[in-house]
Formats: sequence, C-alpha cells, structure tokens
Amino acid sequence: MLDNPSYIIDTFFAIFAMVLIIFMVPGFAMLEAGLVRTKNVTSVLTVNVMIYAIASLSFMLIGYEYAFGSWDHQDGMSKYAFFLFQMAFVGKVVNIMSGGVSERSRILPLALFTVAVGTFIYPTIVNITWGANFLAGTMFDISDMADLAGSTVIHSTGGWALLAAILIMGSRRGRYKKSGAVQVIPASNIPLVTLGAFLLWIGWFGFNGGSVGSIASKDNADAVALTIMNTNTAGLAGAIVGWLLTYFQYKKFDITMILNGALGGLVAVTAGPDQYDIYTPILIGAIGGALVVFFVPLFDKLKMDDPVGALSVHLVNGIWGTLAVGIFVSDVSVITQLKGIIVVGAIVFPLSFVIIYIINKLFTLRAGDEEQQEGIDYTECGMEAYPEFKRSI
Repeated sequence: MLDNPSYIIDTFFAIFAMVLIIFMVPGFAMLEAGLVRTKNVTSVLTVNVMIYAIASLSFMLIGYEYAFGSWDHQDGMSKYAFFLFQMAFVGKVVNIMSGGVSERSRILPLALFTVAVGTFIYPTIVNITWGANFLAGTMFDISDMADLAGSTVIHSTGGWALLAAILIMGSRRGRYKKSGAVQVIPASNIPLVTLGAFLLWIGWFGFNGGSVGSIASKDNADAVALTIMNTNTAGLAGAIVGWLLTYFQYKKFDITMILNGALGGLVAVTAGPDQYDIYTPILIGAIGGALVVFFVPLFDKLKMDDPVGALSVHLVNGIWGTLAVGIFVSDVSVITQLKGIIVVGAIVFPLSFVIIYIINKLFTLRAGDEEQQEGIDYTECGMEAYPEFKRSI
C-alpha cells in the first residue's frame, strides 16, 4: 500500500515535466546554432550552456524564495520537485533574449544579465502572478490574469528584455545597408534548426502539461491530457499557416518560417491550453503562425535585427496568447488579461533596459565590427565549431 499515493505521483509528474522542459535547453541551442553563421556557432552554444547553469543556480540561491515567499508554500508534492519544475522555466527567459542578439553579443555581459534575470527580474514577475504577490490589494494586482504556463510570465518577459537589448545594442554589422535594404544572412545549418524546433516542441508538453500541477486524479489526468493535446494542436496550426503564407507571399517553402510559425502557435496557446475545447487552439495557433510571418519582416523594416525571430515568436505571440484567453474563455476578462500584459511590460522593459544599459557601459555588450567580421567564436571562445569551413561573410 502506497503512503500518500497522490503526493508520490505528483512528485514524479513534476520531475518528469521538468525533464521535458530541460529538453528545451538543447532545443534553443540547436535552433540558434543553425540560424547563425558558422563563425558564431560555438559562442551561441556556450551562451546556452552558461544560461542554464547560471540562471538555474541564481534562481535556487535567491530568486525562488523571492518569487514564492518560502520553500514550504505547498504540500501537494515534494518541495524539491516543485522547485525543480519552476527552475526549469527561468533560463528560457534569457534564451529568448540571447537568441535575438546572437552574432553580436559578448558572453560575459550576457552572463551578468542572466544573474539579474535569475535573481530579480523573472522572480519579480513570478511573485506578482504565480507567487507570493507583493502587489496584492493594490491597483496593480494582476494575480487573476489567466496565464497557465507563461505566455506573458515567461515568453513576453523574455521578449521585453530582448526589445531593450536590441534598442541598446543595435544591429549586426552589415545587416542593413545605407539604402535601407536588408542584407540577407542565411541560416548555416537547416537540419540543426529543425532539430532544435522539434526539441522545443517536445519540451512544450512538459512546459504546459506540467503547469496543470497535478495528475493524481481522473479529472487532473484529463486536464493534463487536454492541455498537451491543445498545445500540440496549436503548434500544428501555426506550422501549416506559416507554410501557406510564405508560399503565398514568396512562392517558396521557407522551413525556418514554418518552424517559427509552429513555435508562435505554441507560445500563443501557452496561456490557456487547459481551458479551451479541442478546436479553439487551431484558430489560436493559426493566428500565432500568421503573426510570425507578418512581424518578422516588419521588425526588419524597423531595423530591429533579430536573427532568430524571437520578438515575433515570443513577445508578439506572448501578448496574443494572453489576450486569447480573455477572448475565447467566457469567465476570463480581456481587460484583466490586458492589464496583466501592461503591468508585466511596464516592469520588465524598463528594468531590463536600465540593467542592460549599465552592463553595456561597464563591459560593452556589443562586439565591435571587426570582432563580428572575424566571428564571435574566434574572438570570445578561441575555437570554431566548423574550423575547416571557409567563411564567406
């Protein structure tokens, strides 16, 4: 006879979901490594490993207790399993930001910003949404915002930080010509991009499914299964719409846009996959994929250089996905959702801007033009991922 079987089952469930989420670490690494030029692959991989290590340890030592008030705030599962599940999220915020400034960012300043995210920026947002809530009872209380797994709490938070970084750092060397034309910089390894996107997709099942919080009853098991089903559906719809729209516009099938369309759909559904019927995620994911196709070139027109499309996938669809819960779920207010989006943006963007500005002044976050031409791998890491390849740009 098991002693407290629901406690044991939910502890195992949290740890299993955490493992799935950690698959997103190589997911981001492979996606970004495939989208940048060969001369910057090692630095991208180094940054991704560093983010997981530093963000996780920062969250364990400082951020977690700040976010939730204590280590003993729930008793439905092992407190260590709950921590591990929450810890798995924190690095994703920095992954979103680091991917969007690839090919021009130095590693040490990114590491310092990772500490700031793990100890303060992300825990602040968790505190006011899922955690202890120091804004309770004030006009800025957003704890009633529906955001199951973080369309706003995680994805928009990373997107706002990225927006601040791009505004401070500017674009990659040669990305925009004096005429205003965009210099196309092709992805270096499409198989890696595809692998990375699917690792992220698989990780999303733990990301969203685990956020239900329990699987130890029939109702909870159904909720977890529905959540994962709806998550997958939105990704499918986003991929198909990305495929169709890019063909309609360019008469070509762009695999990078198809995959980003899928990721956009996954971000969009993350706020409420447990609350939708099995058909609504098709529409939510389809709109998410369409937003990616529309916003990627729009950000380029605005000279917001984002090599991996993170602003479109994570910030834009984080906002859309949070609003979608208010639109499609009868007992959730769009105004409540919009308030949550605004409060999070009003906290994260200025905080990130100030912290990145200070780090940039002290250490210079952006690699110089000569360093970018040589490649961040050589200047920062002293080794290249593909040393036998001749670099063209």
